[in-house]
Amino acid sequence: MRTVDDTLIPRRILLVSGLSGAGKSSILRILEDLDHEVIDNPPLGMLDDIVARAERPVAIGVDSRTRGFDASAVLEALARLRMNPNLRVELIYATAEESVLLRRYTATRRRHPLALHGSIKEGIEEETALTAPLRAAADLVIDTSDMPPPELRQFVESRFSPWEGAAGEGLTVALMSFAYPAGLPREADIVLDARFLRNPHYDPALAPKTGLDADVAAYVAEDSDYLPFLNQIHGLLQLVLPRFVQEGKKYATIAIGCSGGRHRSVTLVEALAKRLSAPDGMGNYQGSGQWPIMIMHRELARLGLGSWRWARRPANPPKRNRPLRFPDPPRRPVRQPLGPRPAASGTHS
Repeated sequence: MRTVDDTLIPRRILLVSGLSGAGKSSILRILEDLDHEVIDNPPLGMLDDIVARAERPVAIGVDSRTRGFDASAVLEALARLRMNPNLRVELIYATAEESVLLRRYTATRRRHPLALHGSIKEGIEEETALTAPLRAAADLVIDTSDMPPPELRQFVESRFSPWEGAAGEGLTVALMSFAYPAGLPREADIVLDARFLRNPHYDPALAPKTGLDADVAAYVAEDSDYLPFLNQIHGLLQLVLPRFVQEGKKYATIAIGCSGGRHRSVTLVEALAKRLSAPDGMGNYQGSGQWPIMIMHRELARLGLGSWRWARRPANPPKRNRPLRFPDPPRRPVRQPLGPRPAASGTHS
């Protein structure tokens, strides 16, 4: 694709993989709605040919059901595609907690593709091991454990909208609160421990509340080490996030944990998000634009609250002197209206 002044626009190629039942098909459907050409589970040997023939952004589903599936072969194809400067290639990996996957399979009564003769749990474990190299190499890991379909759609749309340019090329920062007893967030790039701060859980008036409540946040902030800790985190991110951008990293997840994931970690995430998204914050880097800042409260999501929201939304697509010229999508044949049906005679069998 080119602009009318013949400037080349790298075409987006998305490889979507992950665990069965984690939402890969849903992600592909959303991408299709975003005008991506979607091909699910083609033979691995056809990837180069599919990309070469396509004229629009492409999303290709690759998982354990793919003929000749091998994680190393997928990574080799990914590296081969990335050698083409005219392509912008990313690997997306969809996952969910094992208990969530078991519940989904039980609810739908579907058979796991790798559990034809065994249990669903065995199939999940085998597929997790089989696709582990893809998860490790993924540009974006989407954990759908606490993400209902509308939020998954909003998340995918926010990252892969059809417009191109600086707003879509930079870094997206996710700030996540979590509870240590529930396990470390698998997608986290940096994990910080807030359990040394005073705990509102032991105040009967504050225990039922969360760090989203002003009195809880004030209680945590009264700890003498709270502000120095917040300043240190901010300073750390001022150092590492620009380096992530230099390395071409597109997603960074900063996780802050406490004992219950309801009070201290939530308070810190909210305060840090406010700092990073402030007009005089550090969200600018060498003219690349302001980084989108996303807030995710993992344990609050399990209480029925929204699992994420934007602290700072992605910037609007940059204005250009002349419009981009994209190929028109193929038109579907227009169906002619049907005439009135003849009156039926007799009865239905």
